[in-house]
Amino acid sequence: MNIPDPTDWGRLIERLSFATIDHLRPETQGHQEVIFCSGKTPEQVVAIAERLVERGGHFLATRAEPAQQDALAERFPRADVNGLGRTVYLSPDPEPAISGRGTILVVTAGTSDLPVAEEAAVTARAFRNRVERLTDVGVAGIHRLLTQTEALRTASVIIVVAGMEGALPSVVGGLVRVPVIAVPTSVGYGASFGGVAALLAMLNSCVSGITVVNIDNGFGAAAAASRINHT
Repeated sequence: MNIPDPTDWGRLIERLSFATIDHLRPETQGHQEVIFCSGKTPEQVVAIAERLVERGGHFLATRAEPAQQDALAERFPRADVNGLGRTVYLSPDPEPAISGRGTILVVTAGTSDLPVAEEAAVTARAFRNRVERLTDVGVAGIHRLLTQTEALRTASVIIVVAGMEGALPSVVGGLVRVPVIAVPTSVGYGASFGGVAALLAMLNSCVSGITVVNIDNGFGAAAAASRINHT
């Protein structure tokens, strides 16, 4: 990693009236700054994206609501809009080759967990990883998962996304030797407490080596998985 001298950082920090854009991020974090759209107007999101494209030729926006998705799609017709995952990704042209050493497998317990899983999958792709998906294989029908052991055991990193009681990461973690990153979701009935029940279950897993991120944080799981996959 070649981080510029601090005396040169000024040219890599771009100040707008509503945002300070960090163009040093590829050197310090290994990827371009990502636009977190929540709380921003569509115009603000587009303005930030324009600056990122000017410098790097691409951008990733997460938690984009429909109005923000539409504004980005209108300004950047080539962008890939994932309405389910609430992401908008404009890839470099041409898109660079995969640089991760293996496959990041994104596993969901139920179909209701897909919005968080898609955020993770799109982010992992944007960070130049090979991504595969395994959907709706939760513990309510565990045989669905047990027929997919080859996919589990050939992955380099596994992201497991689950709501309700959050049991699936423990099951997956007990089957594989690779890193498992657990993502609790806010899916569930009243006693799930908006994902807190799943979060606590994952934090208290008896399986060693499971990493847990915040509720609904598909982006954070993918960022961690990408770092592992590039090490």
